[in-house]
Amino acid sequence: MNPDEHKLTYPWGDVLPQPGQALDVAQGVRWIRMPLPFALDHINLWLLRDEIDGRAGWTVVDCGVSRDNVKALWEQVFESALDGLPVLRVLVTHMHPDHIGLADWLCRRWNAPLWMTMTDYALACLWSRSHGSGAGGEAAVAHFSRHGMTDPASLDKLRERVGYYPNLVPSVPESFTRILHGDQVRIGGRDWRVIVGYGHAPEHASFYCEQIGVVISGDMVLPRISTNVSVFDHEPDADPLRRYLESLDGYEDVPEETLVLPSHDRPFKGLHERIAQQRRHHADRLAEVLQACVQPCSTADILPIMFKRALDLHQMTFAMGEALAHLHMLHYQGKLSRRTDDDGIVRFRAVA
Repeated sequence: MNPDEHKLTYPWGDVLPQPGQALDVAQGVRWIRMPLPFALDHINLWLLRDEIDGRAGWTVVDCGVSRDNVKALWEQVFESALDGLPVLRVLVTHMHPDHIGLADWLCRRWNAPLWMTMTDYALACLWSRSHGSGAGGEAAVAHFSRHGMTDPASLDKLRERVGYYPNLVPSVPESFTRILHGDQVRIGGRDWRVIVGYGHAPEHASFYCEQIGVVISGDMVLPRISTNVSVFDHEPDADPLRRYLESLDGYEDVPEETLVLPSHDRPFKGLHERIAQQRRHHADRLAEVLQACVQPCSTADILPIMFKRALDLHQMTFAMGEALAHLHMLHYQGKLSRRTDDDGIVRFRAVA
C-alpha cells in the first residue's frame, strides 16, 4: 500500500468474491466481480435486494462488457446468488462499456427495465450503432495526431479500433427510465439518492443510501487509482477536469464512515479522505504541467511527466486524454496559452 491507502479502511481486507459468486457487504447488498479484457482487469457489480409492485427480486447495478465468458459468469450468479428470485431492474451508473456492455442482454434475459441518466443513455445508443466513436477510428486518429501522437504504428492500431465501442456494447435497450440528480430511487423499501457527477462520463450517477450507510460510487471515487478524466475527439474542447473536481462537492453531506462501493478495487471507508487525496493529486499534476509549459508543450510532451510507467495503446489513449484535460483546465483558467503550430500540432505555453 502507498501512504494514502493506509488512511483508508478496507472492511473485507483482501477478500474478493469468487467468480460467479456473490459476497454480502451490507444489508440487502451483494458484491460480484467480473473480468475485463484490459490492464484494469475487473469491474465490481452490485446486487440490491428489491421488491417492485409486490414482486420480490433484485436490482442489478452495472453489467460488465459483452463477452461470452462474462455472460457465463452471470449465469452462475443467477444460479448461486439470487436466492431463486428474478432480476427486476438494471441500474447503470454510466455509459462506459464495462458498465453498460451487457445491459441489453440482462434486460432481455429477465424482461427487466433499464434505469440510467438521459445523456449517457443517448450517447450509448449512438456509439453502439456507429463506428469510429469511443476511442477509435479516423476521428480519434485526427484528435490524437493534433495533440502530438505521431508514431505511425500507434496511429494505425488506433485507426483499426473503429469498432471499439460496439464490440463491447453491441446493443442498448430501446427504452429506459430516466434518473436525475437528487432523485430518490426506491430499492427494497429504502431510498437511494442519485448523485450525478461530470468529467469522467457525460452524466455519471452514484447512489447513496443513508439508511444502511452505503454509497455506490461507480467510477467517481475509487480507492487506489485516480478516476480517468479525459478529453476525447467527440468533445475536443471540453474542460472535464474542472467539472470532475466540482462534482466531488456532491458527496459533501455523505458521512465519512459511509461504506463506499467502487467500480474497481475493494469496498472501503474514508470517503472524504479519499476525495481530499484526489484533489491533492490533481493539484500536484496541474502544478507539474504548468511548470513544464514554461516551454511550449504538446499533450504528448506531457505524458512522461504525468505517467512514469510504460503504457499500452489502450492506456495511452486514456493518458493522452487525461493529460489534455489538465492542459485544458489550465488554459481555461488563463494560465496557459494555446496555439496550433505549422506542423498542425497544438501546443500550450505558460502565460507570463
